Parts: sequence; structure tokens; C-alpha cells
Amino acid sequence: MKRRTALKILAAGSWLSSSSRADEATALPRVNMGLVIHSFWVRGPKPLAPDFPPLSDPLDFIAAAAKFGAAGIQIGLGVRDADYVRRLRQTLEQRQMYLEGVAALPKTAADAARFDDELRTARDAGVDVVRTVCMNGRRYETYDSAEQFREFADQSWKALQLVEPVAAKYKMQLAVENHKDWRVDEMLGWLKRLSSEHVGVCLDTGNSIALLEEPHEVVEAYSPWTFTTHLKDMGVEEYGDGFLLSEVPLGQGFLDLPRVIGALRKARPEVRLNLEMITRDPLRVPCLTKKYWATLGQVSGSVLADALARVRRHKPARPLPVVSTLDHRAQLSAESANVTASLAYAKDALHL
Repeated sequence: MKRRTALKILAAGSWLSSSSRADEATALPRVNMGLVIHSFWVRGPKPLAPDFPPLSDPLDFIAAAAKFGAAGIQIGLGVRDADYVRRLRQTLEQRQMYLEGVAALPKTAADAARFDDELRTARDAGVDVVRTVCMNGRRYETYDSAEQFREFADQSWKALQLVEPVAAKYKMQLAVENHKDWRVDEMLGWLKRLSSEHVGVCLDTGNSIALLEEPHEVVEAYSPWTFTTHLKDMGVEEYGDGFLLSEVPLGQGFLDLPRVIGALRKARPEVRLNLEMITRDPLRVPCLTKKYWATLGQVSGSVLADALARVRRHKPARPLPVVSTLDHRAQLSAESANVTASLAYAKDALHL
């Protein structure tokens, strides 16, 4: 890490805990990168430390993100009244920041009205991209059989057919995240089948590693379909039932970030880069257990061998960070430091 980057991180500690509106002089230098609300996983809606207030309200998150030097945010808006939307647009204009939305897919036709209202709110707030996901969990933990996964796939297809006309009505780009649910061939299959200019990908650069896919190949496959991003760096480490997978600050993992950004820029020059740096314990990917393979029976043994060889090739110099053993305040401080380090690296090393 460059000395000036380290100094920025240390200097940030005295004020990053607060989300109050600060003078521009107190903010870190602007970087051409946004912040995803999940980067504040520890803080959550009701943090225990009073000097780390919640950021679940978009106006609060905009103020905090500006202090980190971010160019924009990605957060759920829900349904808002005209006065709130007006204040939101004014705040974004004053700070010269962008806003991307988050909305859950409707589970039923009756839920479609809620989704329509959320996209209308997003449109009125000046949003042009809304991130969504077919499954919030991980397929190897959620489902016990191939039949259960097929039911999920069928339900997802129906939901996507339901929301495509809504996205078209509001001229919205609906970006579906690769969220440890779809492998590349599966996701590209339904994207091509749907064939809509309004439904594409929220490209997460780390998630597909959990499904044994090579991350740079994943980026190159999804890039032409990408509407927005969750840019992250990843660390991996072996354990008895498979491997551990962990978000780490940009530049501290094994991803070739210039290659990742280059592939995105080549395919979609206008796509925004949003940091998703989740400070949490490493996730367990139990790829050597029977349950893991319940929905992945079509994946060959050579793919597993390649994935495990990749993990061994990128063994970290020290164990992946565990935060659950820290007290809550230390976790909150680590979260702010990880976000600060990532954005500083993006500016200093990636020239964003």
C-alpha cells in the first residue's frame, strides 16, 4: 500500500463513524466509484454504537458516502412520497452523485403492484439502474435436491417475465445479480431467452467463485450483459470440507482488478463501478460434501479440481480475517477502514 493511501485511512478514523453532513473539506478525495449499502453489513439498521448511526435511509447514506469520496450509491428506496423524492434529487444534484436502486422481485402476481411502485419511485428519483436478485441465499445451502432448484428456476423465470414489462414501462435497466445461485451457462440461458434490453446483469466479481467458476472468465462472459457492478476483491483458503471465501479490501485479494475493469470497459464503457466490501467472517464453500452437489450434479470433476487448484495457488500470506471475535465497536471500525482502504486503492492504484 502506498504511504499516502495508508495516511488517508488513518486520518479517516476520526470522522468516518459519523454520517452527519460535513463540509467538503473534511471528505476524502472523490473517486469514480460508488458504494453499495451492503458494504456496511456490520452497521446495519440499528448499530449498537451511537456514534455509528444507521445508514438505511438513502439521504443518510448519500451523506456518508460523500465523506468516503464515493461518486454514488446503490440502495433500496422502497416507495416514497413526492416531497422525499424531491429532497433526494436535490441532494444528489448538490453533491453531484448518482443513485442506483435495489428492489426485490415479486413472488406473485399480487406482489407486482409493489414492484411497480418501487420502480416508479426510482424513476422519479432519477434512477436508471435497479439491482435485483433471484435468490438471496446460496443454492448449495438452500436446496437439497435438483428438483428443488428446478422449481426455483421456474419461479424465477415467471418473476422475470412479470417484471420485464414494468422495467420497460419506466425505461429502467433491471440488473439481476449473479448471487451464488446461477452458474454462467444457466444465467446466460435465461437472459438470452428473455432477450430484453431492460433486463441484464449486476455483475458481482466474487460470488461465482462459490460455484467453482473462474472469476475472470465470469466477468468476461457477463460483461456484454452488465448494467451495473458489485466490484470486490477476494481471498480464498482451504478448509476440511472445501474452501473459505472472503471479501478483502481491493488490492489485497487474488483478483486481477485491471483485467476485470478492462473487460467491463471494453464491453460496456458507460457501466458504473460500485464497491461492495462486506466485512464479515469468511464464507464456507463446502464443495467436498454431498449436499453441495445436490443441485450441481452437471458440473464435472475437472471443474472441482481446477477450483481447488486455484484456491491452493492463491493461498493467502496470513489467515483470512475473522471479525466475529471482535467487539461491536471494533467491527464497525474495521468496516469503515476496509471501505476507506478499498476506495483509496481504487483511486491510487486503479486510477478511478
